[in-house]
Amino acid sequence: MPKVMAMPDGPSRGRRGRRVSTTLAEINVVPMVDVMLVLLIIFMVAAPLLQRGVEVNLPVARQTQKMSEERVYITVPLSYQKDSRVFLDEEAVSLDFLAERIRQAMISKDQKEVFLRPDGGVRMQEVLDVMDRLKEGGIERVGIVALQRAPR
Repeated sequence: MPKVMAMPDGPSRGRRGRRVSTTLAEINVVPMVDVMLVLLIIFMVAAPLLQRGVEVNLPVARQTQKMSEERVYITVPLSYQKDSRVFLDEEAVSLDFLAERIRQAMISKDQKEVFLRPDGGVRMQEVLDVMDRLKEGGIERVGIVALQRAPR
């Protein structure tokens, strides 16, 4: 806050008192740090909630091979038994529209193959229903993804 000094006694026509200012040109950092810590905590809590995906317990097999190319995945979650929805990569697709949707996705692909990732709790008949719809959509080869069993 500026300080004003008193004028000496005498005529003061047109003269003002001399102003002496002691301004502080410092930024108060404590509130800024508090806000940044609150934002950091909010993002730390919200980040795990933003992860998207379908939770699938893949079956385990003894003989599996590593895949190297970009593949098209069809995920059959455990919720398929209730709503008949599969996931084409990250997009939820009803079983009724799967053949047409896979036909659209395979237009630009040379190899007409997909990889099926069924949940371990899905019945085999339901997996075969999905495979039938994929064959209707023009898929020539269907691979089933499984986890490799640990050696004993």
